Amino acid sequence: MTEYSLAFIGFGNVGRAFARLLMRKEGVLQAQFNATCKVTGIATAHHGTAIDPSGISLPRALSLLESGQSLAALSVQPAPAEILDFIAQCPADILFENSPVNHNTGQPAVDYLKAALTKGMHAVTANKGPVAYAFNELSSLASSQGRRFMFESTVMDGAPIFSLFRDSLPATHLLGFQGILNSCTNLIIGLMEDGKTLPEAVSYAQSIGITETDPSADVDGWDAAIKVCVLATVLMGVPIKPNQVNRTGIRAITSAMIAEARQAGERWKLVCTAKGRIAGGVEAQVAPQRIPAGSPLYSINGTSSFVQFELDVLPALGIVEGNPGPETTAFGLLADMINIIRGR
Repeated sequence: MTEYSLAFIGFGNVGRAFARLLMRKEGVLQAQFNATCKVTGIATAHHGTAIDPSGISLPRALSLLESGQSLAALSVQPAPAEILDFIAQCPADILFENSPVNHNTGQPAVDYLKAALTKGMHAVTANKGPVAYAFNELSSLASSQGRRFMFESTVMDGAPIFSLFRDSLPATHLLGFQGILNSCTNLIIGLMEDGKTLPEAVSYAQSIGITETDPSADVDGWDAAIKVCVLATVLMGVPIKPNQVNRTGIRAITSAMIAEARQAGERWKLVCTAKGRIAGGVEAQVAPQRIPAGSPLYSINGTSSFVQFELDVLPALGIVEGNPGPETTAFGLLADMINIIRGR
């Protein structure tokens, strides 16, 4: 039985869901993968930091946060104020980085992951920013250290997009893709179809915790654009940044436009597309489109997501993720950890 020490940066909805999933899957990890896990450090921006090389009690950590208390009570040493110091001081085999995304630079998460890899940790993130802005750098650093940089949860939560291409689609060439990658705006447009105004729909999305920290990142298409960049960079081998995506959000969609589309048997969706150019590069776009009933995008409702890939050998390979939440994102983190354990 091999024991793995884990460190968390960020312990919000996803981090806590991952903690609960680790506890629930403890027996499976032991039986199927000959592995046990202990959490040796948790660093948060607003709820304190704890380091304990012998292992932090996850039930107690969850209880402290739910009662509004600081995690510092669980630390056996003075807790560092800076995240980079936390990484330097916390003994861990795998770092899970789940800080809020920075759509403009990917920082400071890029530096956190670099520090972890340089120290000899594997690095797993649900943060899209580092993949969009530093995928090649982080992957090369991980390779030089004999470690892995994993990021399954960055697009469509726990849906196995990157592992699908890595493990099950050998010798294929991705020509392009289209889809609905921002589940928040999909829900918002659906609520507007039901008669809510845009501000009312955004407020509801915030109340159930599915918006970005700043909801304008969803409404103005930044979250969708950065996901397009992640897919193009990793799966098409063409690094592009969010400001290279032709981006239009959903602010201009009105109730009259929604009614007109419905009359024609169509629906508005925020559609993400990318297409490889013959001369190299990628044409990428995020924009509202009227979708006819015959399209697979038409029936994607609520917080569900969808992507359809066009490959040289498979002209239309689609993946649907139905109504995800923090638990599905947490599963992506768990899958990455298990693939690290398995050496894949």
